[in-house]
Formats: sequence, C-alpha cells, structure tokens
Amino acid sequence: MPLTTPHQIEQHIARTMAFYHPRCIDAQAGFYHYLTDDGHLYNRHHRHLVSSAGYVILYARSAIHTGSPEALRWARHGLKFIEDEHYQTRTQGYAWTLDHGKPDDTTHHAYGLASVMLAYATALKAGVTEARAGLDRVHALQTRRFFEPHWQLYAAEADDHWQQSGYRGQNVNLRSCEALIAASEATGDVAFRDRALAIARTLWHKLAPMGDGWLWEHYDRDWHIDFAYHRDRPDDLFRPWGFQIGHQMAWVRLMIVLARHYPLESWLIATAKRLFIEAIEKGWDIRHGGLICGVDFNRQPLNRDKVYWVQAESLAAAAMLGDLTGEARYWRWYDKIANYCWQHMIDHEHGAWYRILTADNRRYSREKSPAPKTDCQTLGACYEILPIMQRQHGERQAASTV
Repeated sequence: MPLTTPHQIEQHIARTMAFYHPRCIDAQAGFYHYLTDDGHLYNRHHRHLVSSAGYVILYARSAIHTGSPEALRWARHGLKFIEDEHYQTRTQGYAWTLDHGKPDDTTHHAYGLASVMLAYATALKAGVTEARAGLDRVHALQTRRFFEPHWQLYAAEADDHWQQSGYRGQNVNLRSCEALIAASEATGDVAFRDRALAIARTLWHKLAPMGDGWLWEHYDRDWHIDFAYHRDRPDDLFRPWGFQIGHQMAWVRLMIVLARHYPLESWLIATAKRLFIEAIEKGWDIRHGGLICGVDFNRQPLNRDKVYWVQAESLAAAAMLGDLTGEARYWRWYDKIANYCWQHMIDHEHGAWYRILTADNRRYSREKSPAPKTDCQTLGACYEILPIMQRQHGERQAASTV
C-alpha cells in the first residue's frame, strides 16, 4: 500500500522537494513560480504573493524536517524577497502579484497577509529568529486593516487605498486560522490561537447552520450567504461557487489541531468527525476515484475536476482522525485516497503532484506548478501524516517483540 510506512512517506517528501530544488530558486529575486511537468521554467518574471510565501513554507518545513542549513538559508532568501519586493512602502501593504519586479495587482488581500504570516511563523519555528518581528508586523497589519471584532472574523479585500469591498469569505478565515495556530506554536503566545478558536467558533456555530452544517464560500458584508457571487464560476481559482470539498476537509484538519490545544472544546472533534464522513461521501468520485472539487447547495456534484490540494487535505484529515479515534473507517478512506493519489496525482517520473486533472483523471496541460501552487500543501499533509505512521510503526514493532 502506498504512503503507509514512514520510509515511503520520507521518500515521497524527498522526491517532491527534489522537483523544486534547486530549479525553483532565483538567486536575485526569490523563487520562480511557473514550472511544467518536467520542471521546465516557462515564466521567469511573474510573482504571486501566495507562491512567494509558499516557497518560504516549503523550505522552512524542509529545514525543520532535515535540519539542513541550506534549506534554512533559502527560507531566509524567500522572506527577504517578500520584504523587499512584495511589500510596498507607498501603500504599506503587500502586492498581490508582481511582473518584472513591478506591482501589477495592488489589491490588498487578507488571504495574502495570512499566507505571509504563515511563512513567518514556519520560518520562526525552523530557527529564523528574526522572523518574529515580521510575524508580529504582518499580524498587526492584518488585524488593523481586516479584522472585524464584532464578527470575530476577517474581511477579505481592499483596494489600493485600503477601502474594503463588501465581499466576505470563509476561505480567508480558514487560511488565517491556520496561520494563527502556526504563530502560536512558533511563539508560545496563546493570544494567536485564542483568535483562531474564536474564528472557528463563529464559522461553525453561526455560519455553518446556514449551510445545513457545511460552510458556504461567499457572504455579504453582514455575513449572509451570497448565492449570486461567482454563480457562473464553479472552477474559479480562489473563489469558486458551491461547497468546496477541500475546504471542508481543511477545517477537519484544523479542528483536530485546535482540539489538541483546547481539549474541553468537545464540539471540535465531534464536528470534525461528522464533517469528514459527510464530505467524503458526497465528494468521492465512485466511477473514477478521487475527490471532486465542488458540490452545489444540495450536495450534488458541481465541479468534478480533481485538484491536488483537495486530495492532500483529505489524506491528512483521514490519517489524523484514524489516529485520534482508532476507528477503521478512517483508515479505509486513507487507503482509498492514498491509492488514488499514488495512481493519478503523483508524478513518479519527475516528482511532485499534478495540479489539476479532469473528472476521468487526464491532465489539462503540462503546467504542473503555475502560481500559486508550490506543493507546500501536499508536503504539509505528509509532515502531518509522517509522525502518525512513525508512531504506529513503532507500536507494531514493540508488539511483535512481546
């Protein structure tokens, strides 16, 4: 069975990193963001804030995992690019995208700030001590510009002059929750994770009931579901219409992590268990395998494409629930997802994961890692799964010697 032993997962982590390193490195300007299946670079000049942060996370996690000073050096290299190039002194914010070093989209996104905060937190955890100042700075910026205390949630976007739009979304709060947990773990400051818990409570106690127990993607300024927003765009890269299977699964993972810090919040595990089973049963493609992207309000298939991060989030969620509960049903789903990924999503020739497949598992193009993909989500899943498999492997070895 694939991805079921520590050795297999270690090998997969190494092969995935080998696809990116060192070809992704631009010694003068952060990292390259556009790679084909075989690693060919097809755009040298465009940069996306989410990718720039993603590469920092990729190298910082590698440094944590391997202890490599070189990985730590490239994490610092990536942070410097974010600070020197993405950060704009005129607007006191971060450019969403850059072309030839110049901002070509200056919209301020709370999702982007959360991604930068996650990059700083991961780098700090890896040993980049100077990342603490950047972490505090971007957290303060995101709080000042986007956090709405009366909702305990973040607004999503603002124009060049920091005028917020009326759009509100759950995805930015998902990303912010992840970044806040990482910040708390890196610094020991419980205030970060207290806010993460407050976000989760608001979304799952107040908003999920409007979606019959799932989180819809899009809302208006007063956090009422906006069914019209992107109604004709079920495959939008950042804001697709419909319930997103991958986002439900990402919340499963985050609720399990939050429960480690807040064991008395029993609703976290109860919600995670319910949500996983509901989402996987509605999202699994019985005919072709894998998890589809989106379903409509009635949980009927909407976007049947197979996207890398959806599978990765689900794989991690299954392993974490299996480890937490000891229930075989989660491990059965883990094996199904792992088999699917091994057969269709993972590139065994060149390394890393394909970005997106059709419903019947064909590639749309040779573009493996266009911005904002960096495989930090697939490797993040592996880093979550690895200690679980190591512990289980140790327990089996101990039992065999008794």
